[in-house]
Amino acid sequence: MELSHTLNARGHDYFLAGFYEPEYQPVVDAFIENFRVEDEIGAACSIVSQGRTVVDLWGGWRNGAMDDAWDGPSTVCMMSVAKGITAICFNMLMDRGLVHPNDPVIKYWPEYGNNGKESTLIRHFLDHTAAVPVLTTNPLWQGAMFDREAIVKALEEQEPLWEIGTKAAYHVHHQGFLLGEVMRRITGMTVGPFLRQEVTEPLKAEYYIGGMSEAEQRHVAEVMPNMEAKLFAAKDGADQTSLRALAFKQNPDEPWAETMNSRIWREVEVASGSGHGNARGVARIYGCVVNGELDGVRLLSKAGLETMITEQHNQTEGLQERPYHQAMGVLLNTPEAVYMGPNMRSFGHHGIGGSIGFGDPDAKIGFSYCCNKMHAVGTNGPRAARLIDALYTVG
Repeated sequence: MELSHTLNARGHDYFLAGFYEPEYQPVVDAFIENFRVEDEIGAACSIVSQGRTVVDLWGGWRNGAMDDAWDGPSTVCMMSVAKGITAICFNMLMDRGLVHPNDPVIKYWPEYGNNGKESTLIRHFLDHTAAVPVLTTNPLWQGAMFDREAIVKALEEQEPLWEIGTKAAYHVHHQGFLLGEVMRRITGMTVGPFLRQEVTEPLKAEYYIGGMSEAEQRHVAEVMPNMEAKLFAAKDGADQTSLRALAFKQNPDEPWAETMNSRIWREVEVASGSGHGNARGVARIYGCVVNGELDGVRLLSKAGLETMITEQHNQTEGLQERPYHQAMGVLLNTPEAVYMGPNMRSFGHHGIGGSIGFGDPDAKIGFSYCCNKMHAVGTNGPRAARLIDALYTVG
């Protein structure tokens, strides 16, 4: 069925469109309700079930001025949703036998073994226990996050902040650089080019980590960060010695809204956070992983999937101070922090402000929701939760 609906809510008109299988009417109702009662400006939701797209919805506005409609091809920065996509790419290398989680990092990246890091294993990059969530040994200039080579060199010189492998702390920016450099040493490609060649182009999935062309950038929606979110607020917060604050010392000296709506944010690879895409693209990726294949494309074997979603620890990590059931790069369902429905084996990653992508390996569902007006709550928020709850009323 087609959705073509104009909603007047909160003093504005929102045009909502897309298609859905009739039994998924509760998801459509939830999507409309988000615009009615939440602080929604533009958004999309897509669901792939048993290898078929059963919901693909979008609507609202691409910008805060509300004069540019969100359409089917619209994309948006989905923030740390990128960590889940990066993890899938890295697990593809493990599934192909090119790297093992118990391998020492120095087997592939000898320079990383400086200053007491020679015991670091690949798994420590994947589960945030590498003990290098921030730069203290060789802090860099503001804006250095856009200089991949400088960040990689600084990570080589960084001393571990505690015993490696013992304590999780969200490597909010660094995880993507760490995994990306190992990928480069193995394949010659960092995360973004590998993702495009091996995942998104074969799947025809609209999702990018860096390297966006002029044509691709024309579809990108304006991001509207909520500065009350703890991570955003840390940049200018009172305690500049906390891990949360130190993690942003290499960010540009400008407001977050400027950084996240800049050309460089779309073109430079920050594989832990600068991924741009839409719900359709992310749901296709997760739908392919949980179904085994999608339209003839296979990303992971069944064994590779089970390896990826094997829990590594359940800690309250030290940077955001949030509990996570942590697997191999992806998060497992952790309702108090990142809600993925009733199945505790569901896996994926959320992004600050509300976007999320996840897969349910038992129901064989790939789900994604994205938005441009971010919220400030510490979980993936009420908008995604309303859609997820509606999804699991079906069937």
